[in-house]
Amino acid sequence: MNRKLVKRITTAALAASMAASFSMSSMAAEGSVFPLEETATLTGMISYPANTESNPNNRTIFKRLQEQTNVEIEWTAIQSDQWSDKIKLNMANINSITDFVFSAGFSDSDLLRYAEQGAIIPLEEYIDSCMPNLSAVFEKYPEYRAMTTAPDGHIYSLPWIEQLGAEKTAIQTIGDMSFINKKWLDFLGLEIPETVDEFEQVLIAFRDNADKLQAEFGIEGSIIPMSFIMNDGDQDPAILINGFGEGYGDADRGRHIAVTDDKQVICSATQEGFKKGMQWLHSLYEQDLIDPEAFTQEWSTYVSKGKSGRYGVCFSWDVANIDNLQDWVPLPALTADTRNITPQNGSFTSGYDRGRCVVTAVAEDPELVCEWLDQMYDPFQSPQNNWGTYGEDDDFDIFELGENENGEQMLQHAPLGDASPVEVREAECVGGPLAVLDEYYDVYVTCPDDAQYRLDWIKDIYTPDMNTQYVYPNVFMSAEDTEELSNLQADITKTINAAKSDWVMNGFDDSDWEQFQKDLEAYGLSDMLAIFQKYLDAYYAE
Repeated sequence: MNRKLVKRITTAALAASMAASFSMSSMAAEGSVFPLEETATLTGMISYPANTESNPNNRTIFKRLQEQTNVEIEWTAIQSDQWSDKIKLNMANINSITDFVFSAGFSDSDLLRYAEQGAIIPLEEYIDSCMPNLSAVFEKYPEYRAMTTAPDGHIYSLPWIEQLGAEKTAIQTIGDMSFINKKWLDFLGLEIPETVDEFEQVLIAFRDNADKLQAEFGIEGSIIPMSFIMNDGDQDPAILINGFGEGYGDADRGRHIAVTDDKQVICSATQEGFKKGMQWLHSLYEQDLIDPEAFTQEWSTYVSKGKSGRYGVCFSWDVANIDNLQDWVPLPALTADTRNITPQNGSFTSGYDRGRCVVTAVAEDPELVCEWLDQMYDPFQSPQNNWGTYGEDDDFDIFELGENENGEQMLQHAPLGDASPVEVREAECVGGPLAVLDEYYDVYVTCPDDAQYRLDWIKDIYTPDMNTQYVYPNVFMSAEDTEELSNLQADITKTINAAKSDWVMNGFDDSDWEQFQKDLEAYGLSDMLAIFQKYLDAYYAE
């Protein structure tokens, strides 16, 4: 089916659904509450992680929601690693579109394109009239409503919000945290390094004492002084190069931008610090201090080697996902030319995903859809959707049902033990649109242990070295700028990422660096930065 035909069909469906909704009296106005007197059925699309329950209605969270609302959901469930391709196909076929897309993960360009095609509908009137939970969040934190509103004034999606700390203490300020094997350090009589030179010497000690480490700790397989997954989000080693040159590093691994203290957007990959940092990493690679598979390995391979106890240094959101918590400590900022940690862009407003959920034009009762989706923003429901639930039939529960100091129900995180936080949560949580706010902790839910120790690490170890004032904010650009930026970034990001891998493995000289700069400019780097600058200026002008 061609795009024009889809647009005509979905636009017609939108008109019909809106007409139907306005012909009915408002459920919210009538004061109706769940459960409905008669069972209603809605349709939705959702993703699920591989090796977890594939039928959403078999998950305890959705079972309870059906009982509480008397709304049945007919799900189209797609495995997460196939989601990107299949959701595009489904959204292009009127026969595959469901009433809502629960875990859409749509980009800004997706939202604007589907809105222009008429495939998804504006939601601001429904938010104001029949979504009291989300409205309460927007009222308390108006910045989230502003961040969710498109340049045309409409809200086309329902966000995911997770507050854990704020500003420079927010848990999202650092994603690719670096960890060092304290057990190995202690055995070899070494201190935690504070400079890049000391760090290099520690890696050399790990390499040169491989036989002793294997014998002492019963390690099968070769010792790997440092491993990572280049250009793979939180597994990238970019945090190591923050101390070189001007100290910007490369904290935004997707866009490679940073904001100076005079509010200028720069490309972090064209700075002298990036050049010097790549040269230093190459020197480590030449000395066999870096895992040769670090440029090609997948997550499963990375974790498997980590769980075998073979790493001296690794990178991730939480080292418990890679090895164990007891033997590892965060590696502080390393001093080179300077000492600095650049926070991730967008992190000062905590965790936020604008395009998490959408309501489509085929929904015959969009008001009911929005009322049901608003349950996801209930302060007691959101933590469960985000992390997991209680009363499961299996051997592990994310939560135990307890009470807060006022004697009211509160979700209490159960100890994770040796379990991987990612794996146990994926088995129970459902994701989707939600809001977990800082004021919910110790009222509706306890702070997760793994989040708390990560918050402590950031506050105590990293925040003191966050010397830059600004991060690039989460802004919603126009359709034209979003499209142009997407086109520009396709070549620019590919070029930068390719250079990172190539240079660390093979090295480079000044002529390579100069050609790299010329290539980026030819791909429109100045135009890309100008677009970012325009929205940064507008953000601070408000």
